[in-house]
Amino acid sequence: MNSVNVKNFSVGKDKLVLMAGPCVIENEGSTAFQTAEKLKEITTELDIPYIFKASYDKANRTSLKSYRGPGIDKGLEILAKIKQDLDLPIVTDIHTPEEAQQAAEVADILQIPAFLCRQTDLLVAAAKTNRIVNIKKGQFLAPGQIDQAALKVKASGNEKVLITERGVSFGYGNLVSDMRAIPIIQGLGYPVVFDATHSVQLPGGAGTVSSGQREFVSTLAKSAIAAGADAIFMEVHPEPEKALSDGANMIPVSEVSELLKICKEIFAIIRA
Repeated sequence: MNSVNVKNFSVGKDKLVLMAGPCVIENEGSTAFQTAEKLKEITTELDIPYIFKASYDKANRTSLKSYRGPGIDKGLEILAKIKQDLDLPIVTDIHTPEEAQQAAEVADILQIPAFLCRQTDLLVAAAKTNRIVNIKKGQFLAPGQIDQAALKVKASGNEKVLITERGVSFGYGNLVSDMRAIPIIQGLGYPVVFDATHSVQLPGGAGTVSSGQREFVSTLAKSAIAAGADAIFMEVHPEPEKALSDGANMIPVSEVSELLKICKEIFAIIRA
């Protein structure tokens, strides 16, 4: 398995890596900045490399009336401030080929949303920025099938690919996480990030919005590390009940430290 270098650390080597932050940028960035600041304190204390995540636009919300974010211009301005002031690498979603180059001016990692993981033009545009490309495996794909999406990036001249596992559709409005996916994808040559919060999502479960089962985030995160995952992805918010997107499956900032301590211990045992 190849590792991918991010700033002064690597995903896929000897340290557990965290990608985390609020689902979407809110309140002119104050929630995003405060969350990033607190998560940096936690991960610095635990010696866990940290990548800040937040979206400037959520283009796949269930309802047309749902909050999407501040948009690419304002959103990237906020992400750039977090990157500069807190000295953190940034990962954010892109949704169209036209967004790729603009987002790459700020983001260290361009994330391909799960619903868009087979969109050739989007993958090629992301690859051509020469940024790391994190492909979220679609809920509709078997683990081995994500290789074709990754090969589109590599064939476009970019070997810096991460794959995020986030569960598979299970009936209507439910997801299930098959931990076999982690070694299968690693066997294809890619570091694997496990999305512990979207994996407990119940898509469209509340009618006009998705719901989720936050109580299972810890169980799945620990299970994924035990199965060999290289990094954990979590959406985190100071007050998930008040979040403007995905609040039902985000975890409170106050719960992150204890969960990461356990995940780090499991990671060390598995890698030993």
